[in-house]
Amino acid sequence: MEYRPTILTGGEKLSDDQIMAAHERKHVKRVSGPGLPGSGGQGEPLVIMELLQRLRVKDVMRDHDIISVVRTDTMHFAQNLMKRNHISGVPVVEGKRLFGIVSINDIILALEGGWIGEQCQKHMATNLVVLEEDMPLAFALKYFENYIFGRFPVLNKERDLVGIVSQRDVTRVLMRELTNELARLEGAPGTEQQGAEHGQESSKSEPVLPYYSMRQFVVVRNDLTNAGKAANAIKKMLGDAGVEKKIIRRIAVAAYELEINICIHSLGGSITFILDSHKATVIAKDKGPGIKDVEWALRDGTSTANDWIRSMGFGAGMGLSNSKRVADVFDIKSTVPTGTTVLCEFNLPERGAAK
Repeated sequence: MEYRPTILTGGEKLSDDQIMAAHERKHVKRVSGPGLPGSGGQGEPLVIMELLQRLRVKDVMRDHDIISVVRTDTMHFAQNLMKRNHISGVPVVEGKRLFGIVSINDIILALEGGWIGEQCQKHMATNLVVLEEDMPLAFALKYFENYIFGRFPVLNKERDLVGIVSQRDVTRVLMRELTNELARLEGAPGTEQQGAEHGQESSKSEPVLPYYSMRQFVVVRNDLTNAGKAANAIKKMLGDAGVEKKIIRRIAVAAYELEINICIHSLGGSITFILDSHKATVIAKDKGPGIKDVEWALRDGTSTANDWIRSMGFGAGMGLSNSKRVADVFDIKSTVPTGTTVLCEFNLPERGAAK
């Protein structure tokens, strides 16, 4: 499924097909900001990249007590509703169907124009950028960067309104998840010492790396709903095998970057992961169209991403270079129009060796 900016177009009769309309460039505001997974950023900590891979819009949105109006409500009613609840906009909803949004700017225009007593349906915004609940959180963050809106309606696959997500919602959940993740990585302070004082020994045996294990994941073109699932599965396999956390993060970054590359740049392909007692290997293979100049593609910032991917801040041309940067062994072979194969190998230290 293609994740283009979703536009709900205005008009008296709105079909379901209209909700997935084409991207309207005039609404885009490009804003520079820190990079995200798949967008080419290098400065963000790997733990944040992992969170952005895992979390979806539905994990951060508010899905209860959605404050809304109906089309026949007056602008004055919407104004009072926003004032009482300290919000700057309300969706116009009937049943679960989203028809528009009345923002504080619409209220100001209504007060100035003298139509504050008229119905919302006459003055609501009907060209709406909306998110979908299964979108990766990284996409939602790019929406906030590229548009001037402070919140977005969230639709499900049936095109029903299921939530509202604001920048505050994203920040709140990210901070909570980041705190939990850091606590998990660092471990409970003093736990080992307390156990030793009471003469307790851990009953948990140390995980053992497999002699040989392999998994393959299919990557579908533009299916960003499932983007990152292969990388997350690989990360879990490594964790279960007791691989050092720093190495897991490097492998997860390479797997994610290569998975996104296949998803947005190619006709589809696969990610193969091989794990044995000495090394971990990630092989990304796509079905084309291939890369004409591999040396050019390996440079930071070079990209063949199309316009809608670029409009969301992705496809900045760092996927291959980031993968090469974190791998111990990197190899790429590409033929036009057959496809591209990328291999990343990571050496695993022997158990008991100094870390």
